[in-house]
Amino acid sequence: RINVSASFFLSIENQETGYLTYRAHKAAYGNLPGKPVPLTLREHLAGSRRIGEGVEVGIGDWQLRLEANKAAFFDEFVTTARFTALYGGMTSGQYVDALNQNAGGPLSPSERLALIDALTSGTRTRAQALRAVAEDADFAAAERNRAFVLAQYFGYLRRNPDEADFRGIPDPNFDGYNFWLGKLNLFNGDFIQAEMVRAFIESIEYGERFGQ
Repeated sequence: RINVSASFFLSIENQETGYLTYRAHKAAYGNLPGKPVPLTLREHLAGSRRIGEGVEVGIGDWQLRLEANKAAFFDEFVTTARFTALYGGMTSGQYVDALNQNAGGPLSPSERLALIDALTSGTRTRAQALRAVAEDADFAAAERNRAFVLAQYFGYLRRNPDEADFRGIPDPNFDGYNFWLGKLNLFNGDFIQAEMVRAFIESIEYGERFGQ
């Protein structure tokens, strides 16, 4: 059960939908104010559904559909009021630097300059630049454990980590999330040794929710 559960997070479909949604929000806005995560359950579900619409990995022209969905997702992302209010007045350099800073600095100097030049020359749009940062391999590797822990809250408990649990007790300091992230980091991402996935599967809260 632990391996089957983890395989969904590690699957191509989730990496290209749910985890990409996570990274898009992180690159665009950093973490939520006062919180160690970049998006809410609602935002995660909306993005995952948008990118994954009609996509069944390994069936038909799924890769073409996925590519079209990704392009549409990022095109729509940069036209939201929140995004345009934040980035509307920035130069290409300021824009790329802001995305790179939000993402934790994954771009190399050459990658940064290439992205700025592409925006300045018009060979890339701001949506494509955001996608380039979100899909950066170093960025994806750096955020994997954080996103994995968050996925347990979203997938099993169907709530944000700081929201009230089944007892009605909230966790405003993200103590639970930070505990499991610390364990996963301690074991270098080995979710079996960290017993993270197992803990969510066997939790009273998940049992109570699943049984209703």
